[in-house]
This record gives sequence, structure tokens and C-alpha cells, in this order.
Amino acid sequence: MSGSEPRVPPHPAACPDATVTQELLKDGFHRDLLVMVELGAAGKDAGGCMVVARIRLPPGIYVDPYELASLQQHNVTKAVLIPDAVDVEAPEYLAADLLVLLYMEPDPRCSRCFRAALPVHGRYHRPADGSEEALVVLKSPQVLLCCCHNHFAECGKPTEVEAPCLNKNVGPCQWHSLTHKPVHEESILQVPVGLRQHSSLVCVVTLLSTALCATLILAAVCKYGHF
Repeated sequence: MSGSEPRVPPHPAACPDATVTQELLKDGFHRDLLVMVELGAAGKDAGGCMVVARIRLPPGIYVDPYELASLQQHNVTKAVLIPDAVDVEAPEYLAADLLVLLYMEPDPRCSRCFRAALPVHGRYHRPADGSEEALVVLKSPQVLLCCCHNHFAECGKPTEVEAPCLNKNVGPCQWHSLTHKPVHEESILQVPVGLRQHSSLVCVVTLLSTALCATLILAAVCKYGHF
């Protein structure tokens, strides 16, 4: 008997695992956080998917929302801050955690790789005893995957996270949290701090500088001012 074989629908791909690498580039207070994600073997079917690194920044690190807005305007970095209002002047001991959703870009050198960079800044810390550096621990990010096709339907129940879709042509995003293996469990940011034993000297120098500047201003006003 002739006839075509019944068409079997494609079996959904298994949820890929991921390897995560994060690096802090540059020195001092102003750094770049580089995040790289490599999907496992199942990630070969991830074409058209979005990958997000969900990063929780401790109080000692922050992202400048104005700098981020400028980068996004020039399509350099895509990220969402939660909350979106950040006090960039607050010291570490008055700041709160910050959640960043960093949208990854495909790496042209690797078919299953994604990467993105984010400028971060260290906050001022209280003076320390005997150490000129404060250590800020940055944990490895969570990896989220969203696909507009039927791939990775076996990833289980979607994760409920506040991660909007950046592509206006797609419907509501259903994000899946991937099992990931960090290359390093955490990264350490070394922030310069003052020494507590120098407090008296700093106060004296500040007071003398203020008095000198005030005297020069008063002398200039008396000499050139019109009363």
C-alpha cells in the first residue's frame, strides 16, 4: 500500500545547561563587569532565543542609570535596573542591593556563546583599621533563557522574574532559569578606603584648607567688591 508516513512532530529540546564566567576589568572605583555564558550541547538549538544574566549587586557596587541610558541609546549595552532609581552619591553603608538584568549578545566566535559588558562603580566605604582596601563580594549571576519558538519546552515551569522582553515584536516572555556552572563562585572587587588612624590629620587639613579658602574669598570681596 502506497502512502506517505505520518509526520511525527519534533520532540522539544531538553533545557540546556550553561557555564558562566564573569570578570571585573580595570582598577579602582570604575570598572567593567564582563559576563560570558556558554550553553551546553543542547544550546545549538538556541537560535532566536534571548539570554539574560540576572545579577545582584551588593551595596558596595552600583550602576549609574544615566550612564546606562546613554549606552543603551547607542546600542552598546542592554540592561534593566531594579529599582531604576539609584542614589549614586550614597556610601556603601547607606546603600541597598541592586538587581540588574543584563541582556546578552551572541558571540560571533562561538555558536553557543553569549556575552555582555556592564560598567559598574564602587561606593565609598567607612575608614578601616589597618587596611587600605575593602573587599566587595559579587556572586555569580543567574542565567535566564527565553525562546519564541517551541524549543526547550521541557525546561519545566517558567521562572517568575521581572525580566521584560526588549523585542517589541514578540509576545510575553516566559523565562526559564538554567542550571549553570560558574567558573568562579564569586568575584572580588577591591575598593580603596581611608585609614581610621588618619581621621584626625584629615580633619585638621580639611579645617585649615577651608579657613584658607574662606580668607582668600573674603579678601577678594573686600578688595574688589562694591558696597
